[in-house]
Amino acid sequence: MNIWGVTDKGVVRQQNQDDFHIELTQPDVALGIVCDGMGGARAGNVASRLAVDTFLDTARERSVDQWRADPEALLNFAAEQANQAVHFRAGIDAECRGMGTTMVAVLVIGEMAYLLNIGDSRAYLVNAGGIHRLTRDHSVVEDLVAKGRITPEEARQHPQKNLITRALGSEPQLRADLYRQPLKEGDWLLLCSDGLSNVVTEQEILYEVLHGGEAGDCCQRLLEIALSRGAPDNVTAVLFQM
Repeated sequence: MNIWGVTDKGVVRQQNQDDFHIELTQPDVALGIVCDGMGGARAGNVASRLAVDTFLDTARERSVDQWRADPEALLNFAAEQANQAVHFRAGIDAECRGMGTTMVAVLVIGEMAYLLNIGDSRAYLVNAGGIHRLTRDHSVVEDLVAKGRITPEEARQHPQKNLITRALGSEPQLRADLYRQPLKEGDWLLLCSDGLSNVVTEQEILYEVLHGGEAGDCCQRLLEIALSRGAPDNVTAVLFQM
């Protein structure tokens, strides 16, 4: 297994409020996290960094054997601790009031990926069969698409496309979704913030992952596409190669 990641503030934003972490703990155990902070000039950066750090600190309190024993419980507990940390900081620090962050996290153990998602950062599965989104956005436009009021294509240009309905740290209790995805050799997992998925299409992602060039340069290629189109938001991408 191989993992790569990249993040950038984009063309328009003055600060990068995205954060991410990747680690290959054992040859068949890997962890990836992407967070996209919100809440003002300073607070979004605080929220995403605090969420990543708290998630990692909590996960590392347990052994890899414990990760293997109940990966979904680990993901959920670590995210709950991150949620509490961000919510508490927002309550005691006036500059951080109202802050929150998205989170998409994956724990890969052998031939299974365990995913957790809150907000509109995404996870995709890419292979010779195509590209498949594994997570569901918690957003206004995703709800409109689900109700048949707009198409997925219209959602990309919708004026409310950046409004999310759930965020880590915005409420005392975490409301995240958990998923499982079987993996095989030749599969790829992509985690990304909406700064990438709002600008680069799924078909472009599919092409760059499978045919664009060296695997280790793929995240950078995706970033460069976003930058070439004006990258109005921070851009983060994490790629797993099975």
